[in-house]
This record gives sequence, structure tokens and C-alpha cells, in this order.
Amino acid sequence: EGFESSGAETVLGVQVKYDNPVTRTITAANIDRLRFTFGVQSLVEANSKGDRNPTSVRLQIHLERYGQWVVEKEITITGKTTTQYLASVIVDNLPPRPFGIRMVRVTADSTTDQLQNNTVWSSYTEIIDVRQRYPNTAVIGLQVESEQFGSQQVTRNYHFFGRIIHVPSNYDPVARTYSGIWDGTFKPAYSNNPAWCLWDVLTHPRYGMGQRIGAADVDRWALYAIGQYCDQMVPDGFGGTEPRMTFNAYLAQQRKAWDVLTDFCSAMRCMPVWNGQRLTFVQDRPSDTVWTYTRSNVVMPDEGTPFRYSFSARKDRHNAVEVNWIDPDNGWQTSTELVEDTVAISHYGRNLVKMDAFGCTSRGQAHRAGLWLIKTELLETQTVDFSVGAEGLRHVPGDVIEVCDEDYAGISLGGRILSVDRARRILTLDREITLPSSGTTLISLVDGEGSPVSVDVQSVTDGVQVQVSRIPDGVAEYSVWGLKLPSLRQRLFRCVAVRENDDGTYAITAVQHVPEKESIVDNGASFDPQPGTIHGTVPPAIQHLTTEILAEEGQYQVLARWDTPRVVKGVSFSLRLNVAAEDGSDRLVSSAGTPDTQYRFRGLMPGRYTLSVRAVNSQGQQGDPASTQFSISAPAAPSFIELTPGYFQITATPRQAVYDPTVQYEFWFSDAQITDIHQVENAARYLGT
Repeated sequence: EGFESSGAETVLGVQVKYDNPVTRTITAANIDRLRFTFGVQSLVEANSKGDRNPTSVRLQIHLERYGQWVVEKEITITGKTTTQYLASVIVDNLPPRPFGIRMVRVTADSTTDQLQNNTVWSSYTEIIDVRQRYPNTAVIGLQVESEQFGSQQVTRNYHFFGRIIHVPSNYDPVARTYSGIWDGTFKPAYSNNPAWCLWDVLTHPRYGMGQRIGAADVDRWALYAIGQYCDQMVPDGFGGTEPRMTFNAYLAQQRKAWDVLTDFCSAMRCMPVWNGQRLTFVQDRPSDTVWTYTRSNVVMPDEGTPFRYSFSARKDRHNAVEVNWIDPDNGWQTSTELVEDTVAISHYGRNLVKMDAFGCTSRGQAHRAGLWLIKTELLETQTVDFSVGAEGLRHVPGDVIEVCDEDYAGISLGGRILSVDRARRILTLDREITLPSSGTTLISLVDGEGSPVSVDVQSVTDGVQVQVSRIPDGVAEYSVWGLKLPSLRQRLFRCVAVRENDDGTYAITAVQHVPEKESIVDNGASFDPQPGTIHGTVPPAIQHLTTEILAEEGQYQVLARWDTPRVVKGVSFSLRLNVAAEDGSDRLVSSAGTPDTQYRFRGLMPGRYTLSVRAVNSQGQQGDPASTQFSISAPAAPSFIELTPGYFQITATPRQAVYDPTVQYEFWFSDAQITDIHQVENAARYLGT
């Protein structure tokens, strides 16, 4: 509204002289009007006294009509200016095309410096009188007064919702809820859920990949699960909640499809995978184990090591991240969120990396993105490679698998079932196992549908006769079993590659998967990782933890000391000091790490404290914590004050019930008795300390 035409401007910027008119030719057949923009570079006349006075200059606009030049406009510019001044006029009733246009200077050119009146033809604009339509495009037009901006270019910023995209028919994008069972159909709506933004980019035929791949080639069901995961509410870091992931971005330039696809996936912690039939997506989130691999169902190579492990380099394990994100509170400019793992920094030194959170406009989401990168590199450091036959290939890239490697664990963890006695719920295994003295032991079996099922182990006879709580339907002889001991961590991996070898086997590459990472990143949870082998050494709990309260230089200090029952190489100690708050909760005062068996806390205020100390080995395994409590309170009032008279003096000596050489006293004097002790500073005179 308010823009009834559109125009194409041709910039000239040429000087118009008296004896040299400037001519151009118009050939466009559909234009209705012409706008001429012209002016003076300066317009001023100085007299012999040095006065600078206004002056004027005349111009004419000529059009070529049927071979003759006709004067269309007479222009006189009058005034005084020392900078460029531009004006414009519009010419209607244009002759048939092609025709010529000409700018003519009528006033003679100046020959002295006293008169400055050079004229310039800045541009002409071909105008079409029609209200334009811009399909599938949001168009904004602004008219502003040039006096407000001068020669500066007008910059504009817009806050808009973006495209109307296709979302599931059972999805409420405002409430972020899904009702009932989705039938696979879509409806148009606005949404900043990254899963459905990605669906729109992949399937739209105009600006996306819709002409390359169809909707049937994209796994909408995988995106449906990812979309629900993105809409789950998590703490925002400021006492409230927000969706786990949102996407707010605009694509301003054409880019390679794979680069755009990976940027979208980075906002959802997922990766694209072509599974042989369609494009699907695998998200880094806790999921069920699809298969268990042991030494009995993988290819045994000539060197006799079926599972080959490698670890990430220490330089690739970053513990500090600078996350760049778009900050609405900073004028929608880029802000940087610093995320650090202080424990890892204290152990290995600072290792910083920078990343861009694509489509992120939330500080909480930016913090979670950085923390997810840190925890991924610090917790998931192991890669396993092995090969299987065609019968053993039971997963695709992205699936979570379990590896029961008895060589790594140092104990029998997997094999084949020799016989199944359903009546007595007894399984006969191909190798002996040993149950721990305490805790619940689980055994993983494969049911008739090929899915792993875990059941409780109740007893073991002769090392191979295992009685379980139940036998799932379909468990057959010579199927695979895997053991889960309470003292060992279940070793989970996420498959990242499947390659066919020349001999018909398939090579599997998988990276370590830590399902607790989601709770750590999204909810700030903490957990103590269990070892994956009996050869690991968990540091013992410390003992004889004591604290000593000291007062030095007017501040309270606490010296903590402890012992260890045995010497463990490479062990350090993690300390956490909490103070009781007024609402009854505990507030963290300080956390520290030290390789010594003592630590000094400085600058403590009066309060009731709890100190917790635990040992940590070089692999990050933590021993049981030991705790102690202590209190720092204000000094007790003197039991009495002893007054000793002297020669024109009196000596006041406070006496304590329990002598403390660190206590100091302030002395105040008043001629009148003070009944309210809080009025001492106002009603008495300070004598000294």
C-alpha cells in the first residue's frame, strides 16, 4: 500500500556543460514515466569583498519526438550550497520507442573561482505504473525523509516469523504438543521446530531439494521423533524452562545442499544417513540397544583380536567452548557464550574451541550446545572396529550396539546359548561365568523378533547352568547372550559406518555412547562412571578427614587434612565446600582440586559448613566421598571485665571462659549507661582495639 509503481534506476553521474548536452536513448517498451535526477555540485557566488551569495542556474530536459528535440521541462535551481544538491522531476506522455532524452545546460559555464555552479545529471529512472505482485515473497517498502539521514545509507532490521511450513497434522506448534497417533499427513503452520524446518528445506520444490528428492525419499517418521525430542521442555538456566531446541535463521545466499543439510542437523544433534532406501536421521540421544556383539558372533581375524580399539587424541578433547549465537537482547547481533569444564581444565589445562550455534537465539540453548560438545569429546573417547558376516549384520549407521568383549573386561561377558530349558527357566551357556557377591546381574538375550531383552540372573550352577527370572519368547539355541554385571559399565557404542569387505564380510566402525550425557547437558546432572573392565583401579575412599579453623589477618581460614589407605599412582583429590543457607538448603562456596593431602580455604564467613573430599584417578574414576561438618561463629562475649586502677588511669581486661589468642576486642566509652547495645557506635566514643 502506497507503492503504485516500480522503477529501474540507471546511474549516470556525468557533468552537464553549456556546450555539451548529455544524451541517452530509451528502448524499454513497457515504461510509463521517466524520473530525471539532477542537481549542482555546489552553488555559490563570491564578490570582491569575500561575501558568499546565492545564485542560480538553468537546465532543460529535452525529449526526441518523431525526430525533433522538444523542451519538456525548464528547471531553475536557486540558492546557496557548498555541497552537492540533487532534485528530480517526472516526465509523462512519452513518445513511441525508441526515443532520445537529453539534459541541456542553459546557463553559461563559470570561468572563475568566484562562481561555482557546476551541474550534474545523477540518474534517470524508468517507471512502470503497476502494482507489482511478489509471489512467495515478503516485500517491505519504506519512505523516509532524506534530511533525517543526509548522505548516510538507510539500514533496516526486521523481526519476522518466517515461512509457513508443513508440520504434522496432529501438531500444535504454539503449545508444542502432539495429539494422538500421527497418520503421516501435514498441515501449513508457522513453526521454529528444527525438524520441520529441515523437512521444508528438503521437500520444497522452489527453494529446497523438492525437485531432486520427493517426500517419499525423506524419513518423516524419524523427523517426527526428532521433532518431539526438540519440543521437550528443559531448564533455561534462569529458573524457567524452554524447548530443548528451536531454529530461527534465514538463508541469505545459495549454498551447497550438503552444507545446508549438515548445518540444520547440527542444531538437532543429529546426522543424515542414507539407509539404502531413503534419507533418514540419527540423533545423539539415549536409545535402545539393537544388538549385542560378542566374540562368538563376529569375525575372528588372523591376529586373534576381533575388537580393535582406538582413542581420541588429548588435543581433540576440548574443555572450553566459545559459542557464537544471535542474541535478541543485543539487537539481534552475535554474542558469545563461554562454556567450561573446570574439573577437566584443572587436570589437563585449558583447551579452547570456537563454534557457531546455527539458528540459535537462546542463551540457554547456546550453553547446552557448547556443553554437549565438551561432554561428547571428554566422555566418548573410544572407537571400536570389528567385522561380521552377513548374518551378523543387524544394525545400520546410527544404531546403538553393545560390545561384550571379555578380553577388554577381563571376565566372560558373552557367548552362545547351548540349550534352553523353558520349564525350569535354565539356560546352558558355552562358557563359565561368575556372579558377583552383591548386586543384580542381568543377561541380555535375543527374542524371536531379533530384539535384545534383559532378564535377571537368579543363580548359576556349575558355572554354565544359569537360571533366569523368565525366558523371552523366541530365545533359541546358539543365539547370542551378553552379561551385565553391577560392577562394570555396560559398553555401548553408536555405529557410524558399515563397509562391505572384499571377502563378503562387513566392517563396522562405532564410537562410544554415553546415555547419561543427555541428563548432564540438559539438566545439569552428575554421575560417577563405572569401569568397563576389572583391570581398572577405582581410587579408595579417603580417611581421617579433619578441619582446623584459623584466623589470620582478620579473616577465617580452614585447613583440611586427610589420608589415603593405600598409594594410587596419578590420584588427585576433588573438594566441595557447601554452606547452609537461611532456607535450609546448601549453597556451594568453593570447589577445588589438588594432588596433595591437604588444602586451605581462605576468606570464609561465619556459617555452618560441609566439606566433601573424594579421590579421582587419571581415568576420571572417582572414589567414595568422605564428608565432615564444621561451624565458624562469632567470638563469644567475655565472661567478665576486670578493671585495674592505676595512676590517673584504669585498665580494662576482658576475661574469656575459654582462652583464644586470636580474638581481639574493640573498646568504647560513654559517660551515660547504654541500654541498647546496637547504639554503641552512635552513643559512645571509640577508644581503640
